[in-house]
Amino acid sequence: MENPVTVEVTRGQLVESRHRGLAVVVDAEGKTVFSAGDVEAGVFPRSACKAMQALPLVESGAADAFGFGNRELALACSSHSGEPEHVATAASMLKAAGRDESVLECGAHWSSHQPVLIDQARTLDKPNALHNNCSGKHSGFVCTCVHTGEDPRGYAGFDHPLQQAIRAIMSDLTGAVLSRENCGTDGCSIPTYAVPLIGLATGFGKLATGRGLEPIRAAAARRLIDACMAEPFYVAGTKRFCTKLMQVAPGKIFAKTGAEGVFCALLPEKGLSFAVKCEDGASRAAEAMIAALLARHFDEGSDEHTALIGMSRHGMTNWNGLPVGTVRVTDVLFA
Repeated sequence: MENPVTVEVTRGQLVESRHRGLAVVVDAEGKTVFSAGDVEAGVFPRSACKAMQALPLVESGAADAFGFGNRELALACSSHSGEPEHVATAASMLKAAGRDESVLECGAHWSSHQPVLIDQARTLDKPNALHNNCSGKHSGFVCTCVHTGEDPRGYAGFDHPLQQAIRAIMSDLTGAVLSRENCGTDGCSIPTYAVPLIGLATGFGKLATGRGLEPIRAAAARRLIDACMAEPFYVAGTKRFCTKLMQVAPGKIFAKTGAEGVFCALLPEKGLSFAVKCEDGASRAAEAMIAALLARHFDEGSDEHTALIGMSRHGMTNWNGLPVGTVRVTDVLFA
């Protein structure tokens, strides 16, 4: 099945680039209310599924034992920009568990926010693992292991008890069989599994509604989703798309991106879950797609609808500030 063109990029009066994609929206009962493209195709969620991976942190009691609030829980679900507040929060999470950055297995990289990157380049010899965009998630992993008595060493490995637990959780949520056959290695070194896009949306729907979940998991899921909506800066960062989406409608939108053009979102009050994948991995297309789908569920003319439509169809300028074209979703997403 050929996926449809979901986003076009123009230059002048002509279409310069086209992005094909797949998208699905699932309601509170788990029924598909919209789909485009091959939504049964397996995709790697990458960082879009971090809220699922953070469930053991809450379910185990580690979050409460270490006194974590919304900021720490949001950071555990984040792909942050490595800004000072992100780094400090990850460090404090580890300190609460009696550990430091030396235990993290995510690797190190510079901040993705340019002003912070410039400052880091001036003041640091090199970044450490706390600057990694996944350090919040990994700090949550370490804290979970410490609280449950598991040795955190090797926690990123396929066979570590923590990863086994996460694999079982994700299989339960998405309905997909997860094994070495559909496993890859994520950018932060933990396992990542290809699951059908519709399974990813269904899994997020369960997080929002608690449908089919044991009470402890339903409560943990909602706590994580609420924390992310309460602290969107700690999910991503300054000028980041996840943060901006949640700021459009505070407390009403949960959004989380993943590498290679994946995006998931929730409208918890409406019981709707969303998942998109840009076939060629372009973030600009995935961002436009998820904004357009969210816009469909706000009243036309409302501030939220106007903002989301603007994020799905926006102009581009060059370094002199001159308009050069647009990024725009196609009618496929409004069918």
